[in-house]
Amino acid sequence: MKKSARKTSRSSPVQATFAARASSTTLGEVTTTVSIVEDDVEARELLAEWLNSAPQYRCASVHADGLSALKELPGVCPDIVLMDINMPGMQGIECVRRLKPTMSHTQFLMLTVYSDTKSIFQALAAGAIGYLLKRTSRTELLAALGLVKAGGSPISSGIARLVAGAFQAPMSPAGLDADLSDRERQVLDLLSQGHPEKQIADRLKISPHTVHTYIRRIYEKLHVHSHAQAVAKYAGQAPG
Repeated sequence: MKKSARKTSRSSPVQATFAARASSTTLGEVTTTVSIVEDDVEARELLAEWLNSAPQYRCASVHADGLSALKELPGVCPDIVLMDINMPGMQGIECVRRLKPTMSHTQFLMLTVYSDTKSIFQALAAGAIGYLLKRTSRTELLAALGLVKAGGSPISSGIARLVAGAFQAPMSPAGLDADLSDRERQVLDLLSQGHPEKQIADRLKISPHTVHTYIRRIYEKLHVHSHAQAVAKYAGQAPG
């Protein structure tokens, strides 16, 4: 998705009308609702158009900044939120951190231009389920939303390489690496690449129940409560 350099922190009446009209066209076919938090008007409209042109999705709401999203999203309660990072008033990562505890059933998917490891791990630690770059195409975005619905954690290919690199870096003997078994590290590595539990079971040739057991042990050892938090906490121990 190409984003215009022009930014605004306010949502126009024209944009609100556009979203409402587009949302209503596929209402009868909706299976998944998606909200957009993005301060660029053109980017918001393009994303809403992409969603509403796919029969399995509907744009539930659009929000021009993190502060308005913080106030309005709990009343919308969409299945998935596409969240920008750099916005006026409140950054997207902080918005996710505040919303996730009260919107446990909503999945937050970052959609941003930032590809640095600090932003990636902070977003995952805040509660984001995945991390996409804004050059993501319509086809790739819809596929990522489908992966979220299936229980996965979509990550842009370049981002996945950064995360994988963090796992491959040498770890301190006193770090978290010493507490996880080889198999647990394999499971956590596949989680970091966005694979749902069933795919991990297939790749490692073990049962889904066994995968779930490994994940439960990983949670206990890392003192976390979600896949994203486990990935962020573990990968964040890598030096560099």
